[in-house]
Amino acid sequence: MDRADRPGRRALKVGVLLPTIEGGMARETPRWADLLAMARRAEALGLDSLWLVDHFFYQMPRRERQAGVWECWSLLAALAAVTSRVELGTLVLCAGFRNPALLAKAADTVEEISGGRLILGLGAGWNEYEYRAFGYPFDHRVSRFEEALTIIHGLLKHGAVDFAGRFSEARECELRPRGPRPGGPPILVGSSSPRMLGLTARYADGWNTFHTSPEVLATRRAAVDAACRAAGRDPATLERTAAVRVNLLGRAGSQGAATPPLGGPPEAIAAGLLAYAREGATHLQLIPDPSTLAGIEALAPVLELLDRAAP
Repeated sequence: MDRADRPGRRALKVGVLLPTIEGGMARETPRWADLLAMARRAEALGLDSLWLVDHFFYQMPRRERQAGVWECWSLLAALAAVTSRVELGTLVLCAGFRNPALLAKAADTVEEISGGRLILGLGAGWNEYEYRAFGYPFDHRVSRFEEALTIIHGLLKHGAVDFAGRFSEARECELRPRGPRPGGPPILVGSSSPRMLGLTARYADGWNTFHTSPEVLATRRAAVDAACRAAGRDPATLERTAAVRVNLLGRAGSQGAATPPLGGPPEAIAAGLLAYAREGATHLQLIPDPSTLAGIEALAPVLELLDRAAP
């Protein structure tokens, strides 16, 4: 049953991470036709958002060679054109892979294509192999990220910036024309280190933590709150999001995982997701196993239970 007419009634938003990695779709490589079908079905079922990782290579478990990945921005623009309601997010875009002013320009263009549905997730990156393979510097990643975020924030939130730093510059730069939201898309930062949390508190609209339990989320939330207070910001003004692995269709759990995936019947999965809401999460990005059209379909009864639990 399609439930696209009922988003917004849940205790928290629920999105899904689409597969873009070689072998990431039940050991198959997703093609555009697969992603299109999954995106459209996710929207019809009432999921709130679609998310993409931003990598060139990714180290998959039990594989010696790093897997390739489809380019994030190209797919995001395509998804913006073929969907109409779901939010579209990057989990997270590596600021070190693109000129920051151009990145802001691309973000506002996807904003326009989507009609104001972009969530710009940003991070400093971590996989040195892909940096070296594509010729990007891996040194001073947080310092480079700080300069990039200064430029991106200035352009998206204010439409102009004049900045010259050690690693990046944008002199007398304006963002014109503008997308549908005057302040641009919300900026989300994914990290848990103290310095990155400080930047999150200063510049971001939201914060993300990846593959963590509700208990760990509560601990990290306290660190986020402290960073906000240190920056003179009300912690309640920063949205909290979390990426959560979910085993579906009777799939076995990940052995030895620090944070076991949610699994079991739909009732157990829905209860597990609501536990994140109780710890302050307002938006979840589900990482389904299997990451297939059938996996998306298996989320339908979970969404129905979340709708029933809504006030």
